[in-house]
Amino acid sequence: MSDLGEDGIPGLTRRSWSLTKQAEACFFAAWARSFQLYSAVTKLPEFPDAALTSHFHVLVFGGFFSDLLLTWRSNPIKMPIREKAEIMTATEMERALNRLAHEIVERNRGTKNLALIGIRRRGVPLADRLAKAIREFEKVPVPVGYLDINLYRDDLSTVSTQPVIQRTEINFPIVDLSVVLVDDVLYTGRTVRAAMDALLDYGRPKFIQLCVLIDRGHRELPIEANYVGKSVQTADNEIIEVKLTEVDQKECVLLVEKV
Repeated sequence: MSDLGEDGIPGLTRRSWSLTKQAEACFFAAWARSFQLYSAVTKLPEFPDAALTSHFHVLVFGGFFSDLLLTWRSNPIKMPIREKAEIMTATEMERALNRLAHEIVERNRGTKNLALIGIRRRGVPLADRLAKAIREFEKVPVPVGYLDINLYRDDLSTVSTQPVIQRTEINFPIVDLSVVLVDDVLYTGRTVRAAMDALLDYGRPKFIQLCVLIDRGHRELPIEANYVGKSVQTADNEIIEVKLTEVDQKECVLLVEKV
């Protein structure tokens, strides 16, 4: 039997070949930066004498490996995935959001002192849709805010060396309000914990509630949603992908798995 992989490369499958190419790209990016530094300094007229040259080499190559690590962390290897099932269609998503909007109003006994705050990124369009649905059947507007939680994550140091920080937009006082945090997927609970920490920097609401489109389980913190569009049992190697027109130019919820 031939030992050729899926791409005709001995011993390599399509997946391992992809990972190899990504790792190779990280290596050469770090090497190029170190080589530029070395070339620039060695061409200086005042380059150190021979006694210091070896120390300089150690610093350059030490910097190379540090840069390689930072490059790897800033550009994490993306594991290949495959689609397993469509969890919700566009029609089912719309129906679920309409139901959630009614549940929010009913549980809060109306819209007085009610506010919705979407957690960036996909929590933002979901919060807007809920507010629109409430306005249509209650005939009153509900204030909507947008919350960025990146600086409050407990895994910030392991996610990226340069996290993308977006604007938090809460243009109303939240003191004594019933605030409903809105997100697409509830998983470990750590995003919600970060969101609550971020929210409390803007004041002390009377209540903090949580509304999610999908609850996939696997909680690591004692956090539960007050309003759930759909609960889905998932395995550790599975991922829920919520696709929204405002972000993804398509509308559905997919169950995918790492391969």
